[in-house]
Amino acid sequence: MEIKYLTLFVIFYLIGSIPFAFILTKLCGLGDIRNVGSGNVGSTNVLRTGNKTLALLVLILDICKGLIPLIVMKNYYDIYNANLILIIIGGMTILGHIFPIWLRFKGGKGVATYIGFLLALDYILGLFFIFIWIILALLKRYSSFSSIISLMIIPLTSFIILEEINISYFLIGISFLIIFMHKSNIMRLFNKTESKIKF
Repeated sequence: MEIKYLTLFVIFYLIGSIPFAFILTKLCGLGDIRNVGSGNVGSTNVLRTGNKTLALLVLILDICKGLIPLIVMKNYYDIYNANLILIIIGGMTILGHIFPIWLRFKGGKGVATYIGFLLALDYILGLFFIFIWIILALLKRYSSFSSIISLMIIPLTSFIILEEINISYFLIGISFLIIFMHKSNIMRLFNKTESKIKF
């Protein structure tokens, strides 16, 4: 693999590793987000601090981690000559969010960054994920349930929308990883002890 691709792998991983939930809750005097609720470094857990504005800001920033780097790269590289490899590099922001080097590789679950990645990959996929998530969240009021079902549907939808089938297989892999990161939520859903979203 060319050195420029290896460099991009590292850069995208480090961008994804920026723990906005951890940084902003600290700056706002809310303590260590890892000691709040589920301990997850993500916007849903920030919401449990009671600061909805901060949770929304974290959500937007985490989405931007997956969105902006891939858009920039698609504009500066010939995406058609190295389609799959560039998309995989873009996916490193998701891995960075889940396994941030700054927090000893214990980060968030990657959903928001995945949404940003999808929007940059194909905005229809991204918007469809958001649509499914909102509908399920309104019906069931479980963030984790909404995310898991959406993660199962999107890769299958990508086989219809995307021209490159290997990217769809990559989405299956990423989706499976994020669903696996929800294993504790899945157990709580089965046990009916999962916390509901408070709108």
